[in-house]
Amino acid sequence: MTTFSEPSKDKAVLEGDGDFTPRFDANGLVTAVVTDIRDGELLMVAHMNEEALALTVETGIAHYYSRSRAALWKKGESSGNLQTVHELRTDCDQDVVWLKVSMAGHDAACHTGRRSCFYRTVRKVDDRILLEIDGSTRHFDPEDVYSGKAEK
Repeated sequence: MTTFSEPSKDKAVLEGDGDFTPRFDANGLVTAVVTDIRDGELLMVAHMNEEALALTVETGIAHYYSRSRAALWKKGESSGNLQTVHELRTDCDQDVVWLKVSMAGHDAACHTGRRSCFYRTVRKVDDRILLEIDGSTRHFDPEDVYSGKAEK
C-alpha cells in the first residue's frame, strides 16, 4: 500500500511541485472536501486517515475514516453510492484534500438520501436561529437502503 513521506518543514518545498506529503492532524486525519465533477456542487466534507487516503489514490474510489465509528469507510459500500475520484487536489499546506467525484447508484452523497449533505440553510428569525431544508428531495429512502430492504 502507498505510504506518504513526512511533510517538509521548508515552506517552499511544501507549497511547490514534488512529492505529495499530506499533513495529518494530531488525530492522524486530513479534512476531505468532496464536490461533484459535473456541476461543482459541494456534496460532503469528511476525514481521511493515511489508509483511507492511500486507498483512494490507489483505487480511484473514495475511502474515508469515520470518526464516530472509528473505522475505515468505503463511501457507498452499503448504499451503492460509490464515489469515483476524477481529480484529487490539496491545499497549499497539504492538510486538506479536495476530491472531484462522480456518484454511482442514487446520485446521493448524504446518508439522509439527499444528493448533498448541505441541504439546509441557517436563518435568523426574530431571536431564533433556524434550519430550513432548501427544497432538495431524497434520492432514496435511508430506512430501506440501510436496513437491507432495497435492491442493490
